[in-house]
Amino acid sequence: MIYEYLMFAHLITVVPCVFLGAYVLLAKKGTGIHRTLGKIYMVLMLTTALITLFMPALVGPQFIGHFGWIHLFSFLTIYTVPTAYTAIRKGNVRAHKRKMILLYFGAIIIAGSFTLAPGRYLNQLFFG
Repeated sequence: MIYEYLMFAHLITVVPCVFLGAYVLLAKKGTGIHRTLGKIYMVLMLTTALITLFMPALVGPQFIGHFGWIHLFSFLTIYTVPTAYTAIRKGNVRAHKRKMILLYFGAIIIAGSFTLAPGRYLNQLFFG
């Protein structure tokens, strides 16, 4: 029962990140809208990563309790978001850009692709 709540909370926080992240990566940098949407994106990404730490890996091997390989993306996010924020606050645009691209492609595109694997909820939802 709790797993379903966590799964829906995760989906509610991560789905907007697909679109927000793409927009922020493609839009003009340094504008007010870039900063505002970027902060929203970062908060949602951190929230979704924290939620996933409580979700057991249901596909593939588990280790250290309920963690699986997919949780590496959660740890990537928990590390990358604060360091990317710190980088831009220090004026290191290059490091910020690199980290945000890594975050989007690692945590959204690659991890998101794994959600379509057989046995996962979204695979069952989309493909029956």
